[in-house]
Amino acid sequence: MPRPHRPAPVDVTARLREAITRGQLMPNQRLVEADLAGQYRVNRAHIRTALAMLDQEGLVVREKNRGARVRAISDAEAIEIAETRLAIEVMVARQAAERITEAGKAALRAIEADLKRAVKDADDLAYSRGNGALHREIQRIAGNGTATRILSTLRTHLLRLQYRVILFPGRPRSSLAEHHAIVDAICAGDGNAAEAAMRKHLTSFMSLLKQAIEASRHGGF
Repeated sequence: MPRPHRPAPVDVTARLREAITRGQLMPNQRLVEADLAGQYRVNRAHIRTALAMLDQEGLVVREKNRGARVRAISDAEAIEIAETRLAIEVMVARQAAERITEAGKAALRAIEADLKRAVKDADDLAYSRGNGALHREIQRIAGNGTATRILSTLRTHLLRLQYRVILFPGRPRSSLAEHHAIVDAICAGDGNAAEAAMRKHLTSFMSLLKQAIEASRHGGF
């Protein structure tokens, strides 16, 4: 009789990371090893390893004799992360426009088509995945290794912020228009326009993030 499949430790880490990113595990929520082991059908050693990895990523806080909890991002830190992203990605968009190839154009247009389909289907999760894919492809085209490493460090935190913003009514549709302008500028090889379009997109993101923060302070979001 075949043995039931048990997730590998790396799978457990990825699933816990996604649960934190999507808000299924809330900021400051206690992460009890025994409960998580039962939920994910692995032994506690696998959970302990996953929590250690997520601690290194800044998603989890482990405290001696108190266990682990989901690390909360302060409002000030959220704004700092968004500002840092804006500064770097504006530069990356310009570099992508300067280094675009026909293959890069095709890749960007394909992802843009996925985003359009997600908006049409009102699939916010698919849109979020496509959004991340588009920004990663722009980074790949730009070829700036240092910028990519910094953004990779911020990525999971950015996803947590993105899930707060995407809930605003009409945000996926307005974001799609902003992405279209970015893709058009990069594909045209216009660095100035790419930089301006990315700045507009991420400034809009920051504005909505600040609205979400303000609303959460008053229990409205």
